[in-house]
Amino acid sequence: MKKCLSFAAAGVAATLAAVATAAPPAASVKNIVLVHGAFADGSGWRPIADILKRDGFTVSVAQPPETSLEDDVADTNRTIDAMGGPVVLVGHSYGGIIITAAGNNTHVKSLVYVAAFQPDTGESLGSLAASKPPAGAAPKPSADGFLYLDQAAFHSDFCADLPATQAAFMAVSQVGLSVKSAGAPAATPAWKSKPSFAIVATHDRAINPDLERSMYKRSGSKVTEIAASHAVYISHPAEVAAIIEQAAR
Repeated sequence: MKKCLSFAAAGVAATLAAVATAAPPAASVKNIVLVHGAFADGSGWRPIADILKRDGFTVSVAQPPETSLEDDVADTNRTIDAMGGPVVLVGHSYGGIIITAAGNNTHVKSLVYVAAFQPDTGESLGSLAASKPPAGAAPKPSADGFLYLDQAAFHSDFCADLPATQAAFMAVSQVGLSVKSAGAPAATPAWKSKPSFAIVATHDRAINPDLERSMYKRSGSKVTEIAASHAVYISHPAEVAAIIEQAAR
């Protein structure tokens, strides 16, 4: 009887050990900062923020004004510093330009590029976009030096996998990107010294998916491809949140 109990105990111990081995490691970074890109604002991060908070993370959403890269990086750094500890920094679209600079903040431990530009030294949003133009229509300039997307093409070019009513509201509430921001060159890319993760949106019409692939290959980012529009973070929040959580581990 004792021998049977001994074998049973050994079996339970082995099972528990196997479960412990299979379980994902606990996140070492609990703070996440989300940075929006051009023609959008921070509210689009809501579904992902809800998932991350449910999973025990502390989330802040930066609201860069997109008036200049300098202003946008300063705004993001304020958000990072307010977290009071290690941070995973996430950027969408033009937000990738921002996190490439703000990622040099000592609190930032890893970077996540979500259908985002990932410049090397001297490159800008404008120069990268021109190197492999996207399928969608080019942004239009305003009289005072900002870029915006034609509302008639917003749904097809920015967020084709979202409902038409949601896309219509996003089109009329879009945040213009200053020409100054679009032309600002990167200085010291944080991805050269910190781990980076990246998502290619394979149906992206705002950034050429092949440009995303080439930038992420160059940097050695851990890449995931998702069949989605440029607004992949809104249309596929669970998949994007899972990659952010992976970066936190």
